[in-house]
Amino acid sequence: MKYLILVPDGAGDEPLEQLGGKTPLQAARMPAVNKLAARGIVGMVKTIPDGVAPGSDAANLSVMGYDPAVYLTGRSPLEAASIGIDMADTDVAFRANIITLEGEGAYEDLTILDHSSGDITTEEADQLIQSVEKALGTDSIHFYTGVSYRHCMIVNNGSTDYQLTPPHDVLTQKAGAHLPKGDGAEFIIELMKKSYEILKDHPVNRARMEKGLRPANSLWIWGQGKKPSLSSFYDKYRIHGTAISAVDLIKGIALCAGLDSVDVEGATGTLHTNFDGKTQAAIAEYEKGKDFIYMHLEAPDECSHQGDLEGKIKSLEIIDEKVLAPIAEYLMATGEDFRILVVPDHRTPIRIRTHSSDPVPFVIYSSKNQEYVNESNRFDEESGAGGMYFDSGFALADYFFAR
Repeated sequence: MKYLILVPDGAGDEPLEQLGGKTPLQAARMPAVNKLAARGIVGMVKTIPDGVAPGSDAANLSVMGYDPAVYLTGRSPLEAASIGIDMADTDVAFRANIITLEGEGAYEDLTILDHSSGDITTEEADQLIQSVEKALGTDSIHFYTGVSYRHCMIVNNGSTDYQLTPPHDVLTQKAGAHLPKGDGAEFIIELMKKSYEILKDHPVNRARMEKGLRPANSLWIWGQGKKPSLSSFYDKYRIHGTAISAVDLIKGIALCAGLDSVDVEGATGTLHTNFDGKTQAAIAEYEKGKDFIYMHLEAPDECSHQGDLEGKIKSLEIIDEKVLAPIAEYLMATGEDFRILVVPDHRTPIRIRTHSSDPVPFVIYSSKNQEYVNESNRFDEESGAGGMYFDSGFALADYFFAR
């Protein structure tokens, strides 16, 4: 038996007036997934437990079969594992976004314009992070390059007792209203302010602005946590698998769970990622004998954070055409039994441009069920609401893997 979990990150949404009351999933042309839905099971799943922030860390742990209330120790430690940072038990990892601040005057008066600095390239970002490490790194604080705008700060013998805000939650708002809070948080604020002085006139940013691109002119620090410890995915489900994602968080979860992770050239986590390369990587892993692929696609989420409705719909259509359809065709051609689960990790409604905790729709297809057809089944919020319901992502995972 082969398994595929395909995660269109942030695909869930709300009915929108500009779409005539449809959601992006309803407006998008997605024949491949809707063909599976017509011959499978649809429903809704609550991937974010009550009392847990609707982050991609909690959501993807849940979808992969792990209870966030038990296993979530913070977002950044999972990303640190992907980068290859060997954390001590007393270390604390922080996500360090490179963001775009806009305006003049004091740091507090600047506006948080873009959490991703216009999807800055990793090559550009690496130069900026190296400059920050040279200027601000100490014996107990270090900065590490991740992917695009997503980077990591490690504090030796650090604390997690801070109230830190994800920048994508407060776009277009003043920085001063959302600076770190808590006992001892002043050092984080100071690092953010100093990073702005280092980066605002950096050659990389001067070159970006000459091209009409947004400058990556400040660190924004959040997502703190300590070294994670996940139980073995193989011990849990007795299958060997691989995660494919451009996002360090997903790679980190996979590696901590004992899954493999494949890097795909040109995979960016945006609308302009290498969709074909991800598809071919998945097929190659199956041909190597892997039972399971966790395919994570960030583009719908990034478009939602940018308020780009057209891009969100386009990303959903590309995922359906260039990823799901060819992988499903490959699996069918093998003659081996297989199951496919298509499920967003969480909703990212265009209206609010950040994550929500509302349930998301899912589709489960099994190659063993060829006779059943219900053409009204679709991969969207309305159809899902009339189907099965799971009160946790890990319960859905157990059901999918027939645990």
